[in-house]
Amino acid sequence: MTTACNGCHDGAGFDLPITMAFQPIADTNARSTFAYEALVRGVDGMGAGEVLAHVSDSNRYAFDQQCRTTAIEMAAGLDLAKSGTLLSINFLPNAVYEPRACIRMTLAAAMRTGFPVQQIMFEFTEVERLDSAHILNILRTYRSLGLKTAIDDFGAGYAGLGLLADFQPDFVKLDMELIRDVDKNRVKQVIVRNTLNMLDDLGIIPICEGIETVGEYEMLRDLGVNLMQGFLFARPGLGVLPTAEWPSDGNTISRVM
Repeated sequence: MTTACNGCHDGAGFDLPITMAFQPIADTNARSTFAYEALVRGVDGMGAGEVLAHVSDSNRYAFDQQCRTTAIEMAAGLDLAKSGTLLSINFLPNAVYEPRACIRMTLAAAMRTGFPVQQIMFEFTEVERLDSAHILNILRTYRSLGLKTAIDDFGAGYAGLGLLADFQPDFVKLDMELIRDVDKNRVKQVIVRNTLNMLDDLGIIPICEGIETVGEYEMLRDLGVNLMQGFLFARPGLGVLPTAEWPSDGNTISRVM
């Protein structure tokens, strides 16, 4: 075992009790829920920002591991696997020291609960500058184990074109700031359209997040986007799998079954 992995075990535990809220990613072509993203919450109603404020360098590993296992255990308890829907879990790259060692608890939780590994998607946002070789090692290891990978908040964090040149994840989630008022902003339309064309050429499936208005939805549909996430479809549900909704052609809301 490496010194870094010893550091994992020597680090502090994460003592704040957590739970998960789940938000659907809607497949607007099939009119079904493609995936549920697990979003950390405190059991006392504490929001994600407050929970993350308790994360430090010493307990980062324990927090990351606790989020993974909690998400899998709760998703399994909600029978998410039966539908074939993906479970999307956020992970902290800085909490992963050696990918094959740090994934053991995740795989054990999946085996213990009977949750299929191939239905797990790991997404990350590179909010801090990291060694690109480290990120690539994580993503390639996860892919070799049958896990799906996604870059979150593309266009906002440090992860960008340089990473895509070396590794093509299964999914890229376009940052909500690019999506906000995209129907009213020609510059954003140009950026989004060309980003979508690039992802298509690379064989990467785009997911647009942060959709809140019918206008944004319709513009993204016109640009060829299928997978979408945002308050327009459903807000995160604490401990439940919310039924997503989306605008029909008549600008009314229809249920995603």
